[in-house]
Amino acid sequence: MSTPNTESSAERTDRTVLDLLCRLESITVGDLAREMGVTATAVRQRLNRLMGQGMVERTTAGSSRGRPSHYYRLTEKGRRTTGENFADLAHALWKEIQKIEDADLRKGLLGRLARGLANAYAPTMTGTTLSERMLEIKQIFGERNIPFSVDESHSLPRLTAHACPYPDLATEDRTICAMERSLFSNLLMEDVTLTTCQLDGATCCTFEMN
Repeated sequence: MSTPNTESSAERTDRTVLDLLCRLESITVGDLAREMGVTATAVRQRLNRLMGQGMVERTTAGSSRGRPSHYYRLTEKGRRTTGENFADLAHALWKEIQKIEDADLRKGLLGRLARGLANAYAPTMTGTTLSERMLEIKQIFGERNIPFSVDESHSLPRLTAHACPYPDLATEDRTICAMERSLFSNLLMEDVTLTTCQLDGATCCTFEMN
């Protein structure tokens, strides 16, 4: 299964700004404008957008002459976002996991991976109800440009992924779907079942309570 690249030109520009800040640590509007070949006004618009999203922060350095200088740098949230482009590494690691012939050993490793991811996301999971925790999962993946929705029209809420977080890996090995189900079970603190899957021709992947 593959998903189209729906990243807009604005999102690509935001990504360029984030990548430059990751490489240069702290930078002024003028420096960014020169690096990107655009106007300072365009850079300020992007920085204001990213500050509003909590990705970038501004510091001010006093000057004995003239106006103080403003410097921009990534927040912790911004650093996490720029550190997500490791698709090649993830693919290579998954290939190695596939080579493990012992089924129990492979299953145990996948379980530990799911728990490790859950532990990484846990600090942002503060909801006390299933709906609240699903909405937090939606936000976590939304920050990674993976759209999710929560359907609360049934007796128990349902979590739906409208794009696959691991499209290339999933087409080669459906075990990744089991790991994702385990991840959501850990985050929701309830057993969940994958009831519809894009690999089976569905338009989305839906996770429901057992």
